[in-house]
Amino acid sequence: MADIIIRKEGRAGRITLNRPKALNALTYKMCLEIEKTLDSWRNDDEVALVIIDAEGDKAFCAGGDIQEMYDTGIAGDFSYGRRFWADEYRLNAKISEYPKPYIALMQGFTMGGGVGVSCHGSHRIVGESSKIAMPECGIGLVPDVGGSWILANAPGHLGEYLGTTATRMAGADAIYVGFADTYVPEGLWGKMTVDLTKTGDPSVIKKYSEGPPKAGLRTARSQIDSYFGGSDLNKIEMRLAEQETEFSVRALGALRNNSPLSAAVTIEMVRQLRTAKNVRNALHLEYRFTYRSMEHGDFIEGIRAAIIDKDRNPTWKHASIQDVSDADIHQMLAPLAENGLNLEEQLT
Repeated sequence: MADIIIRKEGRAGRITLNRPKALNALTYKMCLEIEKTLDSWRNDDEVALVIIDAEGDKAFCAGGDIQEMYDTGIAGDFSYGRRFWADEYRLNAKISEYPKPYIALMQGFTMGGGVGVSCHGSHRIVGESSKIAMPECGIGLVPDVGGSWILANAPGHLGEYLGTTATRMAGADAIYVGFADTYVPEGLWGKMTVDLTKTGDPSVIKKYSEGPPKAGLRTARSQIDSYFGGSDLNKIEMRLAEQETEFSVRALGALRNNSPLSAAVTIEMVRQLRTAKNVRNALHLEYRFTYRSMEHGDFIEGIRAAIIDKDRNPTWKHASIQDVSDADIHQMLAPLAENGLNLEEQLT
């Protein structure tokens, strides 16, 4: 069975992720296939819009398939992962800049790489089961696939909070933060998709949309801002530790479970990107970190603990948040010179 189903239906180009047992995790081959398809449909008059969805109820896409990254990285070969990330990021940029409506239907888990192929589209639809998150700090990465750009543009300091704690957003929260823009009850997705394929007109989405439930993050924002507005990760940790509210205890626990280096760099990235012009700036910055993540960061250990051995007990390079220096942060985000990300040409 194909991992991805691509076809034309009526006026629509259809892309369906088809690995439900793997929560539709993106393989390298799937990324390249999506890019090739989008390139072919760009000037195809038969395709008025693109719809990307996924099989199964549990997830639109829970992230990237990182087994091979781990296998090659543990052997000291960092080139495969770097090539995967470079090609994936190029796809993310193309989706963000795609000249035709790009409609994503995000049921269940949408995380990591799944965010990259959905949340940069022109029409991002969530429903009652949607759970969106950027959990990369838990495996020694940083919010990537352009997710750092969305976090940087979130209200207040929600970007710092979501990026360092991997908190999952329900549909209403995702709309409030900027990862989605339309709430449609999932029971109507089938009819809406038929309408979209018949008409090729994304405005029909309005006919099916409803006001989302109340966003919990909107209510919690003032509290989040008070904690996560600290000048750096050390200050944020101190503010959380000084209090013993239900929120601060939960947030502090989540923060301390993640890679200290990744969390500290995430804070720096979100703040740098608040003045950036577009998602390309974010992708270039993210790649500086991911390029180095296996050799100098916590990625291999994070994957070992979460995916391979599943002991959930990683030994991070830095024992605590206080151990991460400014020099450590700057080293991971330093320009890559000739090894920098190229979004203009295929690197495979």
